[in-house]
Amino acid sequence: MILQILIAMLAGWINRHQQQVISYLQDENHVLKAQLGGRRLRLTDIQRCGLAALAHPLGRQYLKETATNATPDTLRRCYKRLIVQKFDGSQQRRQRGRPRVAEEVELLVVRMAEENPTRGYRRI
Repeated sequence: MILQILIAMLAGWINRHQQQVISYLQDENHVLKAQLGGRRLRLTDIQRCGLAALAHPLGRQYLKETATNATPDTLRRCYKRLIVQKFDGSQQRRQRGRPRVAEEVELLVVRMAEENPTRGYRRI
């Protein structure tokens, strides 16, 4: 019983600490955004995709309230692009048809055909 109370107190303290850190970072973000003077913050694709991966679990409604660097629609679009890249199997697909013959073998067959013009293609 006492252990449960201690665990609950510890969890409450950790939660309160995390909320303080989050509110500090939000305020810092607003101050930095105000220093830009209305100009847009330019993000690279890598930065935008990193934000999108972190923003996905938060949900659209919460992002509307808190997202300051990119709009929720932009973050969702980047996340969808990440998922498409993740499950795109084009890199693992094999080429269709018969595999190519090694270039050495091809050159050898051509040389044999030139040296023996009466031999015929079936016998080479």
